[in-house]
Amino acid sequence: MQTNKLKLAALRKLLKAQNLSGFIVPRQDEFQGEYVAAYAERLKWLTGFAGSWGMAIVLQQKAAIFVDGRYTTQVKEQVDTALFAPKHLIDEPPNAWIEKELKKGQRLGFDPMLTTMADAKRLFAACHNVGAEFVAVEKNLIDQIWADQPARSQKPLSVQPLKFAGVTVKAKLASLAKAMKQSGLAATVITEPSSIAWALNLRGSDVPCTPVVLAFAIIHQTGKADLFIEAERLDAQVKAALKTIVNVRKPKDLKAALKAFANKKIAIDESSAPELVRAILAKAKAHIIAAQDPCTMPKAQKNKVEQQGARDAQLRDGLALTKFLHWLSVEAPHGKLSEADAATRLYEFRKEDQALLDLSFDTIAAAGPNAAIPHYHLNPHHCLTLKNNGIFLIDSGGQYRDGTTDVTRTVIVGQPTDEMKDRFTRVLKGMIALSRLRFPKGTTGAHIDALARANLWAAGLDFDHGTGHGVGSYLSVHEGPARISKASHVPLEVGMILSNEPGYYKPGHYGIRIENLLIVQEANAIDGGERKMMGFETLTLAPIDRNLIAQHLLTREELHWLDEYHARVLQEVGPKLVGPAAAWLKTACEKLN
Repeated sequence: MQTNKLKLAALRKLLKAQNLSGFIVPRQDEFQGEYVAAYAERLKWLTGFAGSWGMAIVLQQKAAIFVDGRYTTQVKEQVDTALFAPKHLIDEPPNAWIEKELKKGQRLGFDPMLTTMADAKRLFAACHNVGAEFVAVEKNLIDQIWADQPARSQKPLSVQPLKFAGVTVKAKLASLAKAMKQSGLAATVITEPSSIAWALNLRGSDVPCTPVVLAFAIIHQTGKADLFIEAERLDAQVKAALKTIVNVRKPKDLKAALKAFANKKIAIDESSAPELVRAILAKAKAHIIAAQDPCTMPKAQKNKVEQQGARDAQLRDGLALTKFLHWLSVEAPHGKLSEADAATRLYEFRKEDQALLDLSFDTIAAAGPNAAIPHYHLNPHHCLTLKNNGIFLIDSGGQYRDGTTDVTRTVIVGQPTDEMKDRFTRVLKGMIALSRLRFPKGTTGAHIDALARANLWAAGLDFDHGTGHGVGSYLSVHEGPARISKASHVPLEVGMILSNEPGYYKPGHYGIRIENLLIVQEANAIDGGERKMMGFETLTLAPIDRNLIAQHLLTREELHWLDEYHARVLQEVGPKLVGPAAAWLKTACEKLN
């Protein structure tokens, strides 16, 4: 088995043989997803780093690995820093490092299938600024030295039935084609797997936790589409569903298909499309239009069927979480439960629902100081035990045919300190503020993010992640384009599902996060109001730990919201429970006001 030192040496030997001064190893695959298949874990293979975003740049004499703020601790634990110097993505981004370390005349290699158009522009500019070359390689260098690289997925696809999708493939493609005609486009290249899954009502299992198909597609202004995927992965049902609408072509045919757009207008999304796609089109003299993936907005705005599916999935998921919280209240005080035990038991409760197909992400089960790491990665062999008078945070979700779930609950084992109750209540106030909000059309996540933070700010506190992200419909648990964050300027639209998850983290001690999913809806008319308003419907149904609430910090309106929420949980989840769990839920949902 090769060590990271030997792997790095092998890469440098290949660099020399190919007359390259360095090579870029991103964590991303061709499809830029959060999860990647085993064959695409090139960064992990080379460096040992297992985070969901990162990039290494290897030169002959030095190498660096770049991560964002989520992984500054993890990267030092997993990577030999004598081989790869850890760098913060914001403080010293890759382009700045390149300008500092690369010399005139040197040649930095990259894989144009793993590098987006937007990233390629930035990295090319960095090389150009110091007189170096940015060189596209034909075959990825890691693939050339990774002897036991796993094979690509050949798993079969499945159809997302109309009873869950709500709209036919024909109707979706016709709508996209109409917009293309209005813009004078011959076609649009779709490189984002969740967009292909949505547009063609297909699902797959090519990567963990996200039921997408790793493939490319071209949607034409005729309302037809080309799907580039191995034909043997399509069973009779899938073929029948795509017949007359979608032309299935071999992946190797993509290059020829792109060349056929010479002198025609074709759109690609530069934030997700591989640089190689742009290069092929440019060489063919196609008229390239940089535009947002046209599936992005309609995918985010769930139709009525998808909205109801989300409600149904959240109710079943809430039942599983409620059973778990009851079980935890019984078992945790014994002092023998590990984080891994808790995560496993929650999964078992979810599996009682035959509709569960997968988790929507790796469960974050974090006790005490680990809860202070917002994106804590559970290692079953090295994890903490839930201690008395300590906080436990569990962030988890499931994938169901009718919806994707994501929920976080923070509970106390034993008795909380006054500080814990103060922080928890401030987080809760922020979550309630968003849940109760009414807002006019055009409101963005950036406009409302401060509401989730205001009560923390009042005490000189804050949290360093966004307040909420979009969620797909049996697709990605992290879905664009809308978010609730300081940096999101996408207007919120009816049908969008977003998380509402403010938090507080005290490094080395404990962390708190409370998360419900919300769906944007038109709000009831307000007496005397002059504008139509929108608001949020809360989808998640599970009790919030009343033992961590400092009741005196809540306003009458906040208390009323919490009591109404718990009454709804009791009404909808309660009848599905029996015995001690039912009695526990009744107590957990008692009125505070």
